[in-house]
Amino acid sequence: MARMPTMFIPHGGGPCFFMDWNPPDTWDAQRKFLEDLPASLPEKPKALLVISGHWEEAQFTVQKNTAPPMLYDYGGFPPHTYELTWPAPGNPELSDKVKSLLDTAGFPTKIDTDRGYDHGVFIPLKVAFPDADIPCVQLSLRADMDPAAHIAVGRALAPLRNEGVLIIGSGNTYHNMQVMMRAMQGGATGAPAGQEFDRWLTDATTRLDSTERDQMLTNWEAAPGARKANPREEHLIPLHVVAGAAEGDQGVKTLEDQVMGAIESAFRFG
Repeated sequence: MARMPTMFIPHGGGPCFFMDWNPPDTWDAQRKFLEDLPASLPEKPKALLVISGHWEEAQFTVQKNTAPPMLYDYGGFPPHTYELTWPAPGNPELSDKVKSLLDTAGFPTKIDTDRGYDHGVFIPLKVAFPDADIPCVQLSLRADMDPAAHIAVGRALAPLRNEGVLIIGSGNTYHNMQVMMRAMQGGATGAPAGQEFDRWLTDATTRLDSTERDQMLTNWEAAPGARKANPREEHLIPLHVVAGAAEGDQGVKTLEDQVMGAIESAFRFG
């Protein structure tokens, strides 16, 4: 099979792509980006491996479930959003392979046979892959959010790209929800929030030298506006995993959207 890219995608806010918003075009750019994603691939993936900002464990943990249910880990949204489905099958063989790769790389990894797809998985992928016919496995973040460790985990997973596995980091490059909610309620004015950090992140992620890229991402907290953009980094760290899985592939920015008064970006390697 063709070598798959590895990519970081924004997953919006809650079940955002499946409900009404004001203004109605709030999520249109991200929706179209996700809809166009399959056509950008060299071929249909054999499987999806997703690292979401909504699953943390004390040690890396891989989902192993033949038919993962939906995990509606959001609150206060319309009733129909708790009936959304995305019945992509799991892939126990891939789960075992992920565990083996990470164990061998020095990251003892647990198996979770009950875990369902959280909304960082089923919401964006219901848009990108609506037929839900590609097996999918989810890998947790490690709760310490160590950036270097997450890059190293991605590097250990890189061989899967040669086996038709599309590795996806699902999160947000800007995740200061207090700022975004204020902007939505009061009407966003002036420069979008996160502009300074987004410029730095784009420079870091698209570096030609992957060693420089990984060093910059490891030290992301020192970047201008870093903690304003990500008061807590769980939505950013999936990017570190896919950057590690990129190995020497240079990153490119594939989306820059302004939503709820802030910048959200997507990146692809390979």
